[in-house]
Amino acid sequence: MLGTKQHTCYLAFGLTISSELDFPELKQLNQDVPAYDMDIIVEDEDRNGMYADVYEKPNTYLIANDSVMFYVPGVAVFVAQAGKRIAVTPMKDVEASKLRLYILGTCMGAILMQRRVLPLHGSVVAVDGKAYAIVGQSGAGKSTLASAFMQQGFQLLTDDVIAVACSGEMNIPYVTSSYPQQKLWQESLTNFGMDAGEYRAIFGRETKYNVPVDSHYFAGMLPLAGIIELVKSDQDESQIRPIERLERFQILFEHTFRNFFIPQLGLTDWHFQTSVNLVKHIQMYRLLRPTNGFTAPLLVSTILQAINKEV
Repeated sequence: MLGTKQHTCYLAFGLTISSELDFPELKQLNQDVPAYDMDIIVEDEDRNGMYADVYEKPNTYLIANDSVMFYVPGVAVFVAQAGKRIAVTPMKDVEASKLRLYILGTCMGAILMQRRVLPLHGSVVAVDGKAYAIVGQSGAGKSTLASAFMQQGFQLLTDDVIAVACSGEMNIPYVTSSYPQQKLWQESLTNFGMDAGEYRAIFGRETKYNVPVDSHYFAGMLPLAGIIELVKSDQDESQIRPIERLERFQILFEHTFRNFFIPQLGLTDWHFQTSVNLVKHIQMYRLLRPTNGFTAPLLVSTILQAINKEV
């Protein structure tokens, strides 16, 4: 059951959200604020008859003007519109957790782009009052590495979607925290001595779990000081090196969340200018990690040594 009801107010990615659907992952706001005063409105619609085009193209993104629409069979039709509105037309008897997966992922990524906030794909940890983003291809170990940072006393700002916005006269890039949860594979849970039975499996990923991290969560904004691209390697030891300036642009594009939205939403120039600004202000590294073995704690030390040399 979806639990459709009156609007509840939440906070995520530095944005206020008024939603007809429940989001237990998000921080709930107690104040009674009219929906029209909120940054984002999430609505549970029943407009199946209006979405004939999208039903004919399941798992395809239909993008027009300032709207992103897609249909996930057995789940819902989702519409992210104008950086302000997320509309959901759920299928019969769908689990609410499946809806939240797409709303907080693809829909939020589209909304951030529409608001001219750069959504990167990865995890962010706080180190000495600064934000460091860990990006990489699927399965590279981004969340596992972030969890290793938390095991050593550091805090998490976000996992999966990273909201980066520039602020002030110098256009300093900042990361705004999302919500206190990360996604970890069964293997990572085992290596950290965590019991998978205590967590909820993610829809479509039976061996990947949602893990609350309330006690190791930083809520707020921090300046983005660096991006580390995590890459699997056949070599026996980890190795970290700076990424040269021109190569940084390709890395930023590759690890922008749902980067294929960029040209279709007419945001190519905006993305390039944002990337130029990031390249001016942050350090970027490529961290090669051995494919075999659990090396996350060692990788934390490798990263800390590299970024401390830059201070």
